Amino acid sequence: MKKNRIGRILALLLLVISGKAFSQNVELFVIEPFPLEITYHKTVNLIFPFAIKSVDRGSRDILAQKAKGIENILQIKAARKGFIQTNLTVVTSDGKLYSFVVTYADEPLQLNIELIPDKNKSSSSALFQHSNQAVIQHSSELALSDKNNLHRIKDRCDKARFALSGLYIREDVIFYRLQLENHSNITYDIENLRFFIRDKKRVKRAAVQEREIMPVYVHQDTAAVGAKSFHVFVFAIDKFTIPNQKQLTIQLMEKNGGRHMELQVQNRAIVRAKPLS
Repeated sequence: MKKNRIGRILALLLLVISGKAFSQNVELFVIEPFPLEITYHKTVNLIFPFAIKSVDRGSRDILAQKAKGIENILQIKAARKGFIQTNLTVVTSDGKLYSFVVTYADEPLQLNIELIPDKNKSSSSALFQHSNQAVIQHSSELALSDKNNLHRIKDRCDKARFALSGLYIREDVIFYRLQLENHSNITYDIENLRFFIRDKKRVKRAAVQEREIMPVYVHQDTAAVGAKSFHVFVFAIDKFTIPNQKQLTIQLMEKNGGRHMELQVQNRAIVRAKPLS
C-alpha cells in the first residue's frame, strides 16, 4: 500500500513537471467567436478578406451558401424561426479560421458585415503552404516591386516584347515575373499564357511530349495590354526543377492575332531563383 502511494505521488510530480515544461514551449491563442444575428425573412452577407475554403454549420437551422461567382462572400439565413443558439465556422484561403455564435433575431442589427483582419493581433493562419493565399499574395507583391531585372530571357514580335524580368522563390513556391510591352497602336488581347515542360530537341515523326504546369496564383492578371503601354504579371507556381534535356516554355498567344511569343527557361535559370524574405 505504501509503495503504491509513493508511486502515485511520483507519477503526479512527473505530470506536473512535464506540464510546466510543455507550457514553456507552447503558446496558446484563444479565438473569440463573433456574435451574429440572422433571421428567416432576410439574408445576412459576410464579406471575408480572402476566398472561402470551408463552411461548417453548427446545426441545420442555418442556411449558408457562397454568393454566385464570388468566392469571399457567404450568404446566411435561418431555416426556421426562433431556433436555439448555435455556431458557424468558416476557413478562408489565407488559412484563417473565423468562429461565430449565431442567434435568431426577427430584425438583425446588421445585414452586411465585412471582416477586416487586425494586423496587431495574432493570427490563426496556417504555416506557409500553397493554399495560404495571403502569404503567396504578399510574396507576389515583393516580387513585383523588386528592382532587379533579368534581360536574357525574352522574345519579340511585331512591336511586342515578352520577357521574364524576375525569378524568385519562397518556401515551396517559385514566382515568375513576366513583362509584356506593346509598342504598337493596336491593343494586345491575350488569348492564353501557358507554362509547360517539353523536350529541347524535337525528333521528327515523334509525338511531342509536353506537361503543362498550372499556377497556384496570378498577381496583376489582365486580359489585354493597351497600345503604347506595358503590363507586369507575377505567376506563382509550385517549385520544380527539370532535367537538362528538357526546358520550361512560357507561351503567350494573341487573341485574333499573330503576335505569338515564347520564352525558353533552362534549369540553370530556375535554380538561381532569388529568395524572398
